[in-house]
Amino acid sequence: MWPLLACSLLALTVTCERFFYWERIRRRRDRRLMDELLRLAVEGAWQEIREKCRNCNDPVIRMLAVGILHRDYDMGKAMEAEAQCRLTRMSRNMSILDTMITVSPLLGILGTVLGIIGSFKMLGTGGAADPKLVTGGIAQALITTAAGLTISIATVFPYNYFKSRIEHAAHTMEKYATSLELLLARPDRREKE
Repeated sequence: MWPLLACSLLALTVTCERFFYWERIRRRRDRRLMDELLRLAVEGAWQEIREKCRNCNDPVIRMLAVGILHRDYDMGKAMEAEAQCRLTRMSRNMSILDTMITVSPLLGILGTVLGIIGSFKMLGTGGAADPKLVTGGIAQALITTAAGLTISIATVFPYNYFKSRIEHAAHTMEKYATSLELLLARPDRREKE
């Protein structure tokens, strides 16, 4: 049960940390500023973009700002690199949750098997004088399987939720990066420059 307790505490810690991380991102989200950056980019107001993005930590805005700042080099690659960096941060510790989902039931089954082995040893040394001891030992051993499955099931829900948030963030970044590239590549805009 001690390894299962460690698994549950680790899963709970990572879940709380990721929840607060996503909550910070949600509070920083400024869709109006994202759209305004696209408008300013079309107008060529580079200094104003730099000022508006200076203290912003929204991943999408940071990605757009990096792309705009590298517009004379390779805007697409710059935004792709920044988006990859942001997605890596968003995925931090997800492998721990994935591992807890897989390992917890296995540890529970291991505990059950060890408990049943102990119960049969007791049966072998003491004979069949008191079958309640054996059935009690088996019932106690099954608790580890139940605990492992409970930890795994309870961890699957936040894991899938955080995975969907990461996928949604990747989609949003891709949408805004494509919009920026298309807006700056418009033929009527190139003629003005």
